[in-house]
Amino acid sequence: MKSEAELESPPSADEAQGASQTLDGAVSLDKAEQLKRGLKSRHIQFMALGGAIGTGLFVGSGAILALVGPVPLWLGYLSMMLVVWVVMNTIAEMTTYLPMKGITMPYFTNRYVDSSLAFASGWNYWYAYAILVAAEASAGAILLDYWKTPVPTGVWITIILVVCLLLNIIAVEVFGEAEFWFASIKFITITGLIILGIVIMAGGVPEGGATGFRYWNDPGAFKEYVGTGATGRFTAYWTAFVRAGFSFITSPELIGLAAGETIAPRRNIPKAARRFIYRLALFYGVSSLIIGAIVPSDDRQLLSETSDAGASPWVIGIQRAGIKGLNHVINAAILTSAWSAGNAFLYSGSRILYSLAATGQAPVFFARTTKRGVPYAAVLATWAVSLLAFLNVSTNGAQVFLWFSNISTISGFIAWIIVLITYLRFRSALKFRGLLGTLPYRTIGQPYLAWGTLVVFSVLTITNGFQVFSPFKYQDFLAAYITIPVFFLLYLGHKLWFRTPICRKIDEIDVITGKKEMDEFCENDRDPVPKNFLQRVWFWLA
Repeated sequence: MKSEAELESPPSADEAQGASQTLDGAVSLDKAEQLKRGLKSRHIQFMALGGAIGTGLFVGSGAILALVGPVPLWLGYLSMMLVVWVVMNTIAEMTTYLPMKGITMPYFTNRYVDSSLAFASGWNYWYAYAILVAAEASAGAILLDYWKTPVPTGVWITIILVVCLLLNIIAVEVFGEAEFWFASIKFITITGLIILGIVIMAGGVPEGGATGFRYWNDPGAFKEYVGTGATGRFTAYWTAFVRAGFSFITSPELIGLAAGETIAPRRNIPKAARRFIYRLALFYGVSSLIIGAIVPSDDRQLLSETSDAGASPWVIGIQRAGIKGLNHVINAAILTSAWSAGNAFLYSGSRILYSLAATGQAPVFFARTTKRGVPYAAVLATWAVSLLAFLNVSTNGAQVFLWFSNISTISGFIAWIIVLITYLRFRSALKFRGLLGTLPYRTIGQPYLAWGTLVVFSVLTITNGFQVFSPFKYQDFLAAYITIPVFFLLYLGHKLWFRTPICRKIDEIDVITGKKEMDEFCENDRDPVPKNFLQRVWFWLA
């Protein structure tokens, strides 16, 4: 077994750029088993936002609407959007500073905070990503069930999972292109749906007349939840806030995971991070408002724990408006979003497992790659966990989807808490050494926004399952809280085994190694100069 000193040692200057597998000096692999820089600007931008636009927005939002009503749905998404933006900024600052091959958030945690926390964080991430693949496959099965086809649910789940596997196992360039086009379909779909939603609200449809905000009055803007009066309305909002997290879970980390495989990282990572908030505001802020205006919260087709029905609220809104045929087109487009998100989560989970193996925190077998730089063993292991999606075959699909979404949401909250702790230690170390001014990319409001967001996520994690106690449901209790003891078991087990200190002292945090090499590697990471208007538009989009 590796000693603690071996696990903690940072990469040497010579290793900083090339030896992606020796991030902690634990394992030495040859150049044949290294990740490749094959992702372009458009790839990582669409990965970051494409990972956030999945079945959480297209399907899960309907479950929130049915549970608590339109206003909590909207406020919950707005609140989550703001705190996720802060997480994205902290990740962008750290990865832009050291965009080395093979880096992950646990690597930064190990380097700036503590190896035991990094160990637990790494396995928590892998677990979350693997469960998210299963969640997306489950959502895909729900969407396909809308057509009531004679094909068994198990066959559809098999097709979804096999396609995700093939796209991830061939080459990173193939994955990047597939994700770009998948995400493009999602962007076109959600943009069209926003426009259509406004038309429905204005009455430009065959049936129903102008809906406006009619459903805010009947059946109502709020559905009181676990209480009455002001308490019931607040708990409705808080429930929506927690559940909205599923739509965003681990999407900011996609940029960090892709940094080592990205061309011109110090140009492309900040570009993707800056645009993240504007696109979230459009796609989530506006969409969640429209959903609550075109579908009443008491519609029986909305996804719920007590119903076998489970259609996207967008599809339901189109049906209610009497627009023939479009509901099938939109359902098909939303299905591709489940495929896209599952594709991205399988990519991310495999890279986390690859990094764990590379740093001696998982069997070294998982660090094996193909000649094209794909960590095939890690991909297969992550994909294997997603086979849990076959629970849909014997259990209510909506219930299985909600279990998976609850489990992955709490894993995501724990991951973001660790990201924020890591960032605060990183920033403190830079300040201690007088290097804060050398950050290639700095965001507003730091470190105050990071501290505030850390408190918010801590409270969300503790209170996320408050509703399971009234009445008590052990299945829902496990889905809401099982991740927390598992995480602490990993953390304490590693700490007791290696007898590590609680946290690295500020003067021991290494913010130097690899910086010079990355400065030289990224020296020419400047925005291209457009020669005409069309190029200016393309460079902005790409």
